[in-house]
Amino acid sequence: MAVLSGSAASLRFFGDDLDPDELTLLLGRQPTNSERKGQEIVGKTTGSKRTARSGGWRLSAERREPGDLDAQISEVLGQLTDDMSIWQDLTSRFRADVFCGLFMEEGNEGISLSNETLQRLAERGLTIDFDIYDSSDE
Repeated sequence: MAVLSGSAASLRFFGDDLDPDELTLLLGRQPTNSERKGQEIVGKTTGSKRTARSGGWRLSAERREPGDLDAQISEVLGQLTDDMSIWQDLTSRFRADVFCGLFMEEGNEGISLSNETLQRLAERGLTIDFDIYDSSDE
């Protein structure tokens, strides 16, 4: 199995009553992107406008080539609080996950997550969500 060509990872929180300022204060870091429910959002590249249907808070790692989800998840979580009571509170009130984009150039590429990464996700009550893209989509 070949090494995964590229990967992206973002910690995400969503909820109708999510206040991005509260999450920033509790987690100890400004997000990459955030919005409140009902806020107008303007697309950076298209300039198109939409209204946020829910509140959101996201912190993204830099895309890696070749893929390295362990390092990306560590990069994101390493910037945030280690207080598990805060994580328990936030994951009980909001939908929370680590979104991972997996980018393949060949038909049989793969990647693994270490026990340490899986433990850190589980301790925080985070699910992991994968989107897989192959080169035929381009």
